Amino acid sequence: MDDQDWDGPGPAMVLVRPQMGENIGAAARAMWNFGLDRMRIVDPRDGWPNSRAVAMASGAGRVLDQAGLFATVPEALADCTYVFATTARGRGLTKPVMTPERAMEHARELIGQGQKVGVLFGPERAGLENEDVARANAIISVPVNPAFPSLNLAQCVLLVGYEWRRQSVVTPPEVMEMAKTEFAEAIEIEKLGDHFEQRLEEVGFFFPDHKAPGMKINLRNMWSRMALTRADVQTLHGILRQLVRRNGRDT
Repeated sequence: MDDQDWDGPGPAMVLVRPQMGENIGAAARAMWNFGLDRMRIVDPRDGWPNSRAVAMASGAGRVLDQAGLFATVPEALADCTYVFATTARGRGLTKPVMTPERAMEHARELIGQGQKVGVLFGPERAGLENEDVARANAIISVPVNPAFPSLNLAQCVLLVGYEWRRQSVVTPPEVMEMAKTEFAEAIEIEKLGDHFEQRLEEVGFFFPDHKAPGMKINLRNMWSRMALTRADVQTLHGILRQLVRRNGRDT
């Protein structure tokens, strides 16, 4: 199937001379994880379609179903107005070198202007040839361990896909998952502190007397540092009541 008609919002992921169907399938999964569905395959070693790619795609078969098959890199890039080439080593070519983050930020700007963007990924064994990279406008270089810079094809696609998604979806860096509860209000924390002070007074915790005010302040400060939920507060009240019952006292 030829996908020359550009109908998706994301860049085309162009797999150049991929060697294993499993890696094509894994790349499809990585793409679909991050909402990318435009794959182009250039001269796959084991032919196309490939049953091993389908098996590995598991749930991302639609990416393979819509993939375009091309004989050469120029044919695969014919309708692109801007191309990135992924590579882990220097090429001796004068081009902008971007991190995946910056590259996908730029890709989003270009696509927002109506341009068509492609990203080249090389074969598993040796990566892209210089003549492939020469056709790109910019290089994507991942800051990997220089002693072991080689990335699996699907891993590289995953990194680029993640950065693409991150540019398009606002995701807070941290959220608190509230398990059917909500944070306790100040009055509830205050009453919990009162309960603790009462019980600690009863067992003579605040000793000697001249240190008692400072000890109470420290306890109040501790409660204020804890992000207690209403469930937490209820649990702590329950613990105190149960301890009193075990000691034979009436709550």
